[in-house]
Amino acid sequence: MSSRFDTKIVVVLRDDLATWQRLNVTAFLVSGIAATTPELIGEPYADADGTAYAPMFRQPVVVLEGDAETVRAAHRRAVDRGLTVPVFTSDLFATGGDEENRAAVAKVHRGDLDLVGVAVHAPRNAADKITKGARMHR
Repeated sequence: MSSRFDTKIVVVLRDDLATWQRLNVTAFLVSGIAATTPELIGEPYADADGTAYAPMFRQPVVVLEGDAETVRAAHRRAVDRGLTVPVFTSDLFATGGDEENRAAVAKVHRGDLDLVGVAVHAPRNAADKITKGARMHR
């Protein structure tokens, strides 16, 4: 049974990333959504044997892709709407942890960030407008 949610979780990736980079960036970005919107997390899972599993998002995550300008535009539209969004820049592929990641982002002005991905949690219509021009990830 499919549910229609009032909001969307959307990841927009740059389309020139290697597969391992796409997976890594997506994982980091959705962790930012989970951290800033804990009400999106459902109840823990358990199998028929009673083995406990971690909870996950209550709703699907849509992964889109586009060129560098599409990712920059999605970022710009989200920030212009006052959203706090997780970002992943190309510099983060060369860092070793959270402190280095934050330092790498902090040294670059917003308009100069070399974004490879951004994630958004927003009302459906707003998410669609923010991610306009991005296409379903292949």
